[in-house]
Amino acid sequence: MSKLHTELADVLVNGKLPSYAWPGGYPMYYLDGENSVLCPVCAEKSNDDAIPQFRPVAYGVNWEDANMFCDSCCKRIESAYAEDEVQ
Repeated sequence: MSKLHTELADVLVNGKLPSYAWPGGYPMYYLDGENSVLCPVCAEKSNDDAIPQFRPVAYGVNWEDANMFCDSCCKRIESAYAEDEVQ
């Protein structure tokens, strides 16, 4: 996994958690307080969750993990450089 960042306020775009990092347009993922991996859509949905540990607390760029899946919706999270390996 890539280096994680814990200041979510630094990444907000118009008050929302982005799907891609800028500059570069690299695909992002989030971790909640229970260390579950979240896609950007699920992270945004859980950002206001009543249970604090279900809210995103960190984010990173998925550089090369072609097998990263969201623990909430089970969709695969795109990677920046391992897409050729996915079949």
